[in-house]
Amino acid sequence: MSTLGFKFPAEQRKTYITDLEETWYLPLLAKTKNLPLQSVKRNNFGQYAMAVNYLTSVLEEATAINKVAIYNIDHMAQLRFWGADVVALLNRSLAGNFSDMKVGQCKYTLLLNAKGGVQDDMILMKLAEAEFIIVINAGHDITDMVEIDGVKQELIADIDRIMANKLPSEEVLAQDISDQLVKIDIQGPLSFKLIKELYGAEVLKNRSNPDKNMNYFCFNEFEKAGHKYLISRTGYTNRWGWELYIPVATAVEDCKAIISKALEFGGLLVGLGGRDENRISAGAYGLPLMGQEYDPQHTPIHAPLFDAAVDMNKPDFVGKNALATEMANGATKQLSIVVSEGIVSHRAMYKDGKRLGSVTSSIISPNVSHAMRLAIGSKRKNVNDEHGTAAIGMGWFYAALFALDNEGKFVSEKHGQPVRIPLEFYKEDAEGKPVGTPILGYATMEGISAATAAKPLKNIENL
Repeated sequence: MSTLGFKFPAEQRKTYITDLEETWYLPLLAKTKNLPLQSVKRNNFGQYAMAVNYLTSVLEEATAINKVAIYNIDHMAQLRFWGADVVALLNRSLAGNFSDMKVGQCKYTLLLNAKGGVQDDMILMKLAEAEFIIVINAGHDITDMVEIDGVKQELIADIDRIMANKLPSEEVLAQDISDQLVKIDIQGPLSFKLIKELYGAEVLKNRSNPDKNMNYFCFNEFEKAGHKYLISRTGYTNRWGWELYIPVATAVEDCKAIISKALEFGGLLVGLGGRDENRISAGAYGLPLMGQEYDPQHTPIHAPLFDAAVDMNKPDFVGKNALATEMANGATKQLSIVVSEGIVSHRAMYKDGKRLGSVTSSIISPNVSHAMRLAIGSKRKNVNDEHGTAAIGMGWFYAALFALDNEGKFVSEKHGQPVRIPLEFYKEDAEGKPVGTPILGYATMEGISAATAAKPLKNIENL
């Protein structure tokens, strides 16, 4: 069978602007911030060599979201699907419903396997009645049989998983167009000002009603100097911001202009570390990450974006039967935010000696308030200091911790105070028993900082 996914790369890949980061941004950042010039620490993410942070610390980059944060997201891939039967194929292959999508709309959804496990999460943009662009996660563009850490495994690209569901009679074509676009995300309250100054206020307007601003989960297409761009508003960080798809021909020029303007506004180019903090810290639930909260072995039931991503009323889609069975059997698990005195990645969560679940993500955050840090009950000076830090994370609990009110909503506060459920985070031995001294923390639904992605743009358009 012919495949559309790429072969496993012999070496870690570079994004289109990796060299620009090294040869232009680092010297500029060193000069602007009076920092010593040094090489960037990079981690393998989706077979790309991605910066964890640049010359600025992870904590500095995490706070950039309060002004304007720029993310090199060019390791994510863009897939184009088109043809008379494209909606039928996408409805059969993905968990969302695309029948009523309008041109210019975006939709978040999941690609599941037959057991309901998450293969990937993604954003769809409807370009025309029979044409979509799908934005997928890094590394999900590879179809190959590989050996990783001594274990042989088969990788199947999202484009091939979807096209495998096409019926012989259906007219659908697909193409990976990632080599044509460079994806840069511009997030934070000054994102409106930055884009307006570089591209004009009209690119941020409602395509159907130019007197109004762009709606949440919509996108625009525009031209500049004869080149076509896409700009979407889907809340990559759960805060105000946009995702810009730049034509390769102008990418270096555009990226220099965007990053320079961000530095002028007090913002930064943000690496993987700051990005991880940003996606967890906004709102009461945070944003799940593929490979952490989502994976092929676990279903997304009771993840915070389940209702937005999955339409159980559709006649059928890959994984629906497994989800329906789990829900009928009374699935009780829940994904929640945790606050802790230190990093607790992959530790088990205990309360009163009972194991409640395990942590999927954890990172030190500069955005945890002093009151939230004091509530941990830690003896650590850095936690209790007025300008200290604590860790934030996400974890899957076997059962929901928070009580339900009469309307079936979780009780997140009592008597005007947030509900914080104390937890102990333990390492475990080979038999799954807790060992060593626990790290202290709690589960909460109060959120670390406000989720602003869907709030009216009038709040930031005149900043």
